[in-house]
Amino acid sequence: MPLTLTLTEGVLPKGSEKNAFAQLSDAMLKWHGLTGNKVMTPNVVGSINVLTAANTFSGSAEAPVAFIEWKVPAFAFANRDIQVGYIEEATNIIHELSGGQLPKESIWVNIVHAVDGTWGIAGQAMTNEQLGEALAKG
Repeated sequence: MPLTLTLTEGVLPKGSEKNAFAQLSDAMLKWHGLTGNKVMTPNVVGSINVLTAANTFSGSAEAPVAFIEWKVPAFAFANRDIQVGYIEEATNIIHELSGGQLPKESIWVNIVHAVDGTWGIAGQAMTNEQLGEALAKG
């Protein structure tokens, strides 16, 4: 499940971006009851993009920001309690790691759902049902 963390340079103390990524990933697993799951854990993947202040925007103007975006199967983040809880926790993680300097209003979280059957792991196109079966074994 890819996580893309995009930050304006300087929003977090240099070197803490990896810690932010790990905390966001751990929180996603926790909210889905998958902490330690042997199938899901190694499939939490992603990237960190740190952009200059001239390349991040809010309200069409340059601004320090953080974007947290997950690409997941349709059954992930489908429960309202998980949505609300994760987004609040993820926002707090970035806000706290910024030393309170990045306002919560400058932190966005979104979830993109993949079409059923288009989730590829190890070259295999998996349906939501197949993913669920694999997770249950983990």
